[in-house]
Order: sequence, then structure tokens, then C-alpha cells
Amino acid sequence: MANVALARVYQQSFESHPYTTLAFTNGALNALGDVVAQLTQRVVERSEDRRQERPYNIPRTLRFFAFGFGMGPVIGRWNFFLEKHFPLRSLGGNTGKVSLRALARRVGADQLFMAPIGLGLFIGSMGVMEGRSAKHIEQRYKDLYKPALIANWQVWPLAQLVNFRFMPLPYRVPFQSTCGVFWTLYLSLLNAKEDEIQDRTEGMRRTLK
Repeated sequence: MANVALARVYQQSFESHPYTTLAFTNGALNALGDVVAQLTQRVVERSEDRRQERPYNIPRTLRFFAFGFGMGPVIGRWNFFLEKHFPLRSLGGNTGKVSLRALARRVGADQLFMAPIGLGLFIGSMGVMEGRSAKHIEQRYKDLYKPALIANWQVWPLAQLVNFRFMPLPYRVPFQSTCGVFWTLYLSLLNAKEDEIQDRTEGMRRTLK
């Protein structure tokens, strides 16, 4: 019953303020992914008997919220674009049989266009919000972009196929963001590992000066 009420509230909010609703929904779910990532890191460190357990990094979660908040409306507009230019039914609207070829084209457009852009925006914006130099951000692209994009193409086509085929338009961003909790977990851990490498390298460079 609570889920039905929550869905009704979301639907009403989406109808009156679609992009604001998508921004807060995507931001909250993105932040949740980082919360899960940080808690996972702490459990792993505890199991490895590390003497110093890292404190919870609130600014890091806020950065993930900010990125998700900004991307929510962008993904929403992208879904409107796909709905208009990559229709799934030959008759248009909600009538007619879904064409598997049209569905494949829509997923392909999403993965070949939006996925690389979104990943590039993630790496760059995280570097900027962390106060990294242009040189460090460039190095991040070299280290993270290719493996993350390959991982994206191994996971997201199936998720987006389900999303585009079965989810109504207002619920596509929340569905994608919910699936994205686990993707954000991966990105958060990947980004944190790169942070440690860059901080260690920078510390050694300063020591040798």
C-alpha cells in the first residue's frame, strides 16, 4: 500500500514538475549508491584487519548527489528524444506491436551516444568537484574511461532493453537510477581507488622535491 501511495506521489510530482522530480530522484539514488560503496569499503577494510578504518566521507556522497541531480533532467530529455525519434511501435503511441529491431536501435543509440557522454561527464565533474588539477583530470580519463566504458557495455544494454520495453516514460529515469545504484557502487569504488593512487603519487612527488 505504501508503495502505491509513493508511486502516486511521484506521478503527481512528475506531471507538475518533471525535471525537478527527475533531478531529486536521480540525485538521491546516486547518493545511495555511494553510501553503499563507502559502507562496503569499510566492511572490507574491517575484514582485512586494517588498523585505521577510514571515516565516512560525507562530501563524497554530496558530490555523487550533485552529479545525479544534474544528470537527472539530462537523461529525462534524452528519454523524450528517444521516445520521439526511435519509436518502438510502427503505429506510434501505445498501439501496435513492439518491434524488436526498433528496440535494438533505441538501445544502440543510448549506448553508443549517451553512455560515452555520461561517463565522460562523470569523470570530469568528479575531478572538478574534488578540486583536481587539469593534469590529474586528464590522467583520470586515461586510467578510467576505457575500462569503465567497456564495463558499461557489458551491463547496461540488457538493463536498458528492459527499461525501454516495459517502463512507462515517467519511470524510466527512476528505474535506470535504481539499477544504477549498483553501477554507482562500481564507479564510486573505481573513483576512490583512482583518488588514492593520485594522492599517493602527489605525496611522493612532494616528498622528492
